[in-house]
Amino acid sequence: MNLMPLEATPKRSGNVGIRKALIRADAAELEGLLAIPEGATGIVLFAHGSGSSRLSPRNVYVSQALQHAGIGTLLFDLLTEREARDRDNVFDIDLLAHRLSSATKWLRASEGIDKYTVGYFGASTGAAAALISAARDPTIRAVVSRGGRPDLASRYLGQVKAPTLLIVGGEDTQVIAMNESAFAQLKCDKALEIVPGATHLFEEPGTLEEVARLASEWFERHLRPKQADPAP
Repeated sequence: MNLMPLEATPKRSGNVGIRKALIRADAAELEGLLAIPEGATGIVLFAHGSGSSRLSPRNVYVSQALQHAGIGTLLFDLLTEREARDRDNVFDIDLLAHRLSSATKWLRASEGIDKYTVGYFGASTGAAAALISAARDPTIRAVVSRGGRPDLASRYLGQVKAPTLLIVGGEDTQVIAMNESAFAQLKCDKALEIVPGATHLFEEPGTLEEVARLASEWFERHLRPKQADPAP
């Protein structure tokens, strides 16, 4: 996977503070990595797809692009190593959505980082978890799905209030159909972007960079704190 160096794009953030995170969700402890650029406009939590983890190279690349744009990121494991060995857990979308909600609560309860607006970036099955979690939490400010399976969240789509961007590869025919159907069910501010020449994993030259660009623009637009209404 050959990717364009981020240094080749204009940088709009200051120094990035990075620290390890340990998120407690019920009886599980989930490992994560929290990165917050100086002057960040918000924080995006990543929900990885089946068979992946917080170390997903594609999500890591997109997270670095977001940091480059002045947006904080939290990459974390939705399941413990032991849980991930059970394939039923990997496709338990309600469990994954609950873990994402738990990570959001952890973030908001953490001193010094509870002030940031929050968005979700989901890939594959993680996109369904992100949509369910956003439907349950109207304070989520934006959702981006990469090659997502929104059909797995179909009963929640009409409840999503967060502006939602669906990104699909132009050669990922079956997933395009799933996303077009989901797009019709969403009632929020929404957009569907099809990246020409990209397959499901966006391995083709320039395609993941396009995902990163689209996601950065979407989050920059929607994570900024809303201006307070002027006093009467």
